[in-house]
Amino acid sequence: MSDNDPAGRAVTSSMEIPQELVVGLLGAADVNLRTLESQLPADIHVRGNRLTLTGRPADVAASERVIAELVALVRTGTPLSPDLVRESMSILADDEQRESPAAVLSLDILSRRGKVIRPKTLGQKHYVDAIDQNTIVFGLGPAGTGKTYLAMAKAVQALHRKEISRIILTRPAVEAGERLGFLPGSLSDKIDPYLRPLYDALHDMMDPETIPKLMESGVIEVAPLAYMRGRTLNDAFVVLDEAQNTTGEQMKMFLTRLGFGAKMVVTGDTTQVDLPGGAQSGLRSAARILQGIDDIHFAELTSADVVRHKLVADIVDAYGRAEATGTSGGNRAQRRSQLPGRTQAHGSGRRR
Repeated sequence: MSDNDPAGRAVTSSMEIPQELVVGLLGAADVNLRTLESQLPADIHVRGNRLTLTGRPADVAASERVIAELVALVRTGTPLSPDLVRESMSILADDEQRESPAAVLSLDILSRRGKVIRPKTLGQKHYVDAIDQNTIVFGLGPAGTGKTYLAMAKAVQALHRKEISRIILTRPAVEAGERLGFLPGSLSDKIDPYLRPLYDALHDMMDPETIPKLMESGVIEVAPLAYMRGRTLNDAFVVLDEAQNTTGEQMKMFLTRLGFGAKMVVTGDTTQVDLPGGAQSGLRSAARILQGIDDIHFAELTSADVVRHKLVADIVDAYGRAEATGTSGGNRAQRRSQLPGRTQAHGSGRRR
């Protein structure tokens, strides 16, 4: 129920929350309530299971929608947290999307030792859906958008469900300003640091003690891209990470390894190409050559999908603006060869 003030400047609306959902909505020690107080455009007051919202009509209506969606999310059994409150509001702030936050944030991929891996933005949800629906998916986007992490989570999920018999994780061993020859040890020791992010993600998703056994038996393989040549990858979930650092020949070689019962996810950020001598990125070439082929999908994530520290999204946007104006100090040829149809990333947060 809403009441207009005499001057018509504000309205007050009351919402009753089911008693059994109040604690889940407000959080332990009202931690979620404090987030709502800082983020909602309307003022919020709670007494028992009744929430009162006060503010301009549009602000109250927007706040009512947020509360209703959060109640729906709690009803699914998803533990609500301040981060989930902010992620829900970010989803609702996207006027072009009408998808419920509950449909996005309750989509669990993996759960281990109380840690749940799930999409946290609409872009990530669409990316995960594309992996389910296509044989080859390209995940394109800046650092922190979860493109590799979610792909690996889907790979582990597919293994647990016995949809595939092995996981193959690979990436090109291309230096980012350093030289392999200066690293100590054997060739294997030199390559290991380039594969370390993949190992780290695996340890987040599986019991660490089982990983060496699975690797010894060949169920999980982590290897440089060069080791893929001449192979046919059947009944496997294959993830190629840092694909912006492949050449056109390497990308073609990798994609043609696809075997029966296999799925491939290729991830990369075309703004961070480390190929020497201004070589053309195989990821950019693939985006141009393979557009429109059935069962191949290009999912583009933006700074709105960054789920690291909030400054990461701001950094991505700042570099995007600098590249657009030619002031980033980057290679001019690389700036000219951006993905066809790529739009400038937009900010992830609502400014008050």
